[in-house]
Amino acid sequence: MTAGAAQALQVIMRSSRFEASDDRSTVARAAQDLSEGAGVSGTGDGDVCRIYTPVGTAEAELRITWRRSGSVPESDPAPKFTVLPMGERALTATDGAFLRFVCRSAKLTGAGPAHVDIGVERGGMPTPPEGDPGELKNAYATVAHSFSLAMAKELDCEDDAGLPEKPELRPRQ
Repeated sequence: MTAGAAQALQVIMRSSRFEASDDRSTVARAAQDLSEGAGVSGTGDGDVCRIYTPVGTAEAELRITWRRSGSVPESDPAPKFTVLPMGERALTATDGAFLRFVCRSAKLTGAGPAHVDIGVERGGMPTPPEGDPGELKNAYATVAHSFSLAMAKELDCEDDAGLPEKPELRPRQ
């Protein structure tokens, strides 16, 4: 995770300390699951990890997920989302973000390139987001970018799936 993503987690979780879900919840493990379990049909999904606030503090959970799809996005995003110019499709809101990238890699089976979505969402019971809406949108997008770039690198995607080294947070025009 990048330093920017660590700071973004503080904005989202309203804490500077976190608990990991378990030792097996890593980008490397998620990339392995994506490449091994999704080869036959070209689709699949799973968790990258979950991030929790420390025991004894106000409980919060952040879910980082992956999904492999065999197609490009067809529908318009919900009105709550802002479209960003990263990957194949990047959406951010005050309560989550999704970044889709196209990966061409020898590590992936199936016909054609893989369309990989990384999602970042609050877990548990939905509550209204707390904080500055612009800051929250940027924070969610930053975390989604960090995990997407890490996944692209772990999968050995050509040219890191075209993802920039730093997140592009200005809305797409």
